[in-house]
Amino acid sequence: MPEKKSDYANGHELVITRTFNAPRPLVWQVWTDPRHVTQWWGPRGFGNSSCEAALQVGGTFRLYLCAPDGNTYPCTGIFREIVEPQRIVYDSTADESHPCGAGLPPRSLVTVTFAEHGDKTTLTLHTLFENTTRKEAANRAGYSVSWGEALERLSVQIR
Repeated sequence: MPEKKSDYANGHELVITRTFNAPRPLVWQVWTDPRHVTQWWGPRGFGNSSCEAALQVGGTFRLYLCAPDGNTYPCTGIFREIVEPQRIVYDSTADESHPCGAGLPPRSLVTVTFAEHGDKTTLTLHTLFENTTRKEAANRAGYSVSWGEALERLSVQIR
């Protein structure tokens, strides 16, 4: 079972860490390939109608998260840094309609790192919110819990 941890740091930051029993290139591929992303992004019970990712600095990320109640939540961002297979940084361009932003909260900066430990990979999702109020609103909307479930779904994709 993958190891997981959540840590609230510095007031308006949130760090979620998970170690996978898989090599870094595989975890990177499942995180960055839209065909895989549609299979795991979001909490249990949610699906994705499509995912587009122009994996280059200035490129866009766009995903449509479909809730069990039929609502669709757009998740959008712009890639700011890509160091394959070590790190991805993106700004959220999600609208203000949902504080969780379907995984990329509005006006947040997300850094994902992939650390290699032999045949295991530690993925760290570091979200920098604009302020503490936005972080708390995202968590009330399920941000931390949803990412825990999404990372569990990701672990299934890399088995």
